[in-house]
Amino acid sequence: MRGQLLPRTVPAWRSRADRFDDLVLDAVERLEARWARELDGVEFAVEDVPPSDPSPWEHGEVPLGRFFPADGALPPRIVVYRRPVETRAADSQDIGELAQSVVVEQVAHLLNLTPEEVDPRYNRDS
Repeated sequence: MRGQLLPRTVPAWRSRADRFDDLVLDAVERLEARWARELDGVEFAVEDVPPSDPSPWEHGEVPLGRFFPADGALPPRIVVYRRPVETRAADSQDIGELAQSVVVEQVAHLLNLTPEEVDPRYNRDS
C-alpha cells in the first residue's frame, strides 16, 4: 500500500521548490536589514526556469537571475531561477550560497553598486 512517507506537519515534507523559496527569502531578509529603504517596493520572485527569449546582454549562458526595472505601474522586480541555480550548485549547501550570491548580484544591479558594497560577505566564486 502506497501512501505518504512523511506527514505534512514535519519540515522534511516540504518540496525542493519550497525549500528553495525559503533560501531566497532568507537572502532577501538579510539584505533588507541593511537596505530596507532602497528595497521598499521591490518585488522578489522565484521561477523554475528563465523564459526562452534571452536578454540582449545574455550570450548563450543560462541566467541564474534577472533584474527587471520599474516599468510604468509595475514595480522593480528581481527573479531568481531555481532550476539553473540547482543545476549549477555542487550540493545542497552550495544551493543556498549560490542563491544568496544571485540575490546580492541582482540587488547590486538595482542599486547600481558592486555586489561587495551590497553585502561585504559576498563571495564572487559562488
